[in-house]
Amino acid sequence: MDKENRNSYNIEDVGQVQIADEVIAVIAGLAATEVEGVTKMSGNITNEIVSKLGMKNLSKGVKVEIQDQDVEVTLNLVLAYGVSIPRTSKEVQEKVKNAIENMTGMTVREVNIRIAGIDMGEE
Repeated sequence: MDKENRNSYNIEDVGQVQIADEVIAVIAGLAATEVEGVTKMSGNITNEIVSKLGMKNLSKGVKVEIQDQDVEVTLNLVLAYGVSIPRTSKEVQEKVKNAIENMTGMTVREVNIRIAGIDMGEE
């Protein structure tokens, strides 16, 4: 299946809906940052440069893999100092899974969390 059509489905013979990987990544990123204790997403060096150039990149730190209608998401998070990493990670996993499934109708197979840093607050 080509990349263009792998995130598509028909709605009651009216037409086809296609969801870009970037849309799923944005949903995941926004859901993750709503969790208390997540201070920001951490992206790769390319995303960091794009952010510094002033371009918005809401999917920063999110990797999405889709096979058929199953989604696997990996998030790179920076957490606030002092929060429970297991509890915060579990909450992020649940919130991201629910957001993607409710908004896209796709099945989330995995939500993997990578703690990329700890925010020590203002010094």
